[in-house]
Amino acid sequence: MKQLWIKYRYWVIATFIIVWMMIFDSNNIVDLIKIRSSINELEDKKEFYSNEIDTLRKEEKALFSNIKNLEKFAREKYLMKKDNEDIFVIIE
Repeated sequence: MKQLWIKYRYWVIATFIIVWMMIFDSNNIVDLIKIRSSINELEDKKEFYSNEIDTLRKEEKALFSNIKNLEKFAREKYLMKKDNEDIFVIIE
């Protein structure tokens, strides 16, 4: 047994170090995979919100560039009306 240990000691030590780093270390494989998936999810959210910001900026530019568009938006979104008008809301 002692000769076997001496013969394969580098392989045993290397295997032990690899197993230790994969399972017990603070930067183990499972944690790295979780962190990587979290990073990917956050990058997807960042891209989504960047697209939403661009869309909202375009809508804002369209609304405030024309007074009729602004009035239409206020009537549809916030149910605003003039003094002599009645509003009928139809819900499908």
